[in-house]
Amino acid sequence: MTEPPRLAVIGAGPAGLAGALAAAARGVRVTLVDAAEQAGGQFYRQPAAALGARRPQALHHQWRTWERLRDGLARHRAAGRITHLTDHHVWCVRRESASGPISVHALLGPAQEEGVTVRADAVLLATGGYERVLPFPGWTLPGVVTAGGAQAMLKGGLVLPGRTVVVAGTGPLLLPVATGLAAAGARVAALVESAGPAALLRRAPALAAQPGKLAEGAGYAARLLRHGVRALTRHTVVAAHGTDRLEAVTVAALDRDGRLRPGSARRIPCETLAVGHGMLPHTDLAETLGCTLSGTAVRVDAEQRTDVPGVWAAGEATGVGGAALALAEGHIAGRSAAARLHGTAPDPRRWAAAARTRTRLRDFAAALEAVYAPPAGWADRVPDDTVVCRCEEVTAGRVRESAGLLGAPDLRSVKLLSRAGMGWCQGRVCAPAVAGLAGCPLTAGRRPFARPVPLGVLAALPDTD
Repeated sequence: MTEPPRLAVIGAGPAGLAGALAAAARGVRVTLVDAAEQAGGQFYRQPAAALGARRPQALHHQWRTWERLRDGLARHRAAGRITHLTDHHVWCVRRESASGPISVHALLGPAQEEGVTVRADAVLLATGGYERVLPFPGWTLPGVVTAGGAQAMLKGGLVLPGRTVVVAGTGPLLLPVATGLAAAGARVAALVESAGPAALLRRAPALAAQPGKLAEGAGYAARLLRHGVRALTRHTVVAAHGTDRLEAVTVAALDRDGRLRPGSARRIPCETLAVGHGMLPHTDLAETLGCTLSGTAVRVDAEQRTDVPGVWAAGEATGVGGAALALAEGHIAGRSAAARLHGTAPDPRRWAAAARTRTRLRDFAAALEAVYAPPAGWADRVPDDTVVCRCEEVTAGRVRESAGLLGAPDLRSVKLLSRAGMGWCQGRVCAPAVAGLAGCPLTAGRRPFARPVPLGVLAALPDTD
């Protein structure tokens, strides 16, 4: 009896789940590999079962979609069509030849000391995205967290990051974060958004094409009003203050050119600052495979295929656009991979509805990206003594010196001259800030490994792999 083809799906968020379900339903043996203990990704992050949450749906919207994905995963697992590997942290994906099998190398468990290898005929990268955080004086104080980090604490741990919170930065993520914290009992002292109403009006036609999304945003705004949250648009965080931990933040208004308005600074007492400046695609594994990037995202075709044979990508890794877009892309990728693994030509008519959704939501995401770009001139406001790379304690002044006095022409050269990005996170946190301060493009740096790997795990790999 012929064994069914094997597909490894990396990431169990919306894109990975949609792709796994679509492929499994079409006779493919799927291994779903994810670092979390439960499926759902950041968007559908679930509290641990031991916490006994009585109404986890209160922390989410699109709960029915999650139930459909969760129940579909359970059915396919029970039937043996999907193997779900939780707490597996993928550090490398390798293919020895264009037609050979793919090896997915992962580290198992919280300690990440045990190596695991998954073999597959093809792989779907659904690795999601990560938050862009831009530095400012005091951003390293305890009490300053990312907006997504605050949301993860609430969804996954049922805990508040603090009782008095300022939510700041830019991007649509700030609305659900502020709303969720306020509904859970935090006092949200202010929602500080650097974009303004004029930016939304300039993109009105593209935004109006998705009335459901606009209604969702209006719903968040209405709930913030009910909770008495003060919204400061065209404002930015200038500094965070405190000795041993955060005590207050200073915010100021921005003019049309992104400069601080004189005399507009105000100090807001708080114990937590949840800050973020949008999302960036997570492309480490795609880079190790040699997939071509378009800007900062993985380049894919109409079937969500990369330019590396046997490798598909979907979701935020191919361009940040939210859960609905990730679901559409994952569905297309799963159906395409299933057809090609069975040796048949995919029929795009089978996913025509998902393709139309993908087109509309990509246009909407492009409009949002233009609206919620980081404020112009942010880099000029970062003092030289501000730490930018926390791992290596590299300051903004050192980055500027590398680009100016020492003449580093690109991000890699700045890294070599200043050590910014050479630490534990390998630039995943600081690279956007370093690029902005150095005045060079944010380019991907191809790494052999997507995360640190114990030498013992490397030594245990077979020579033929």
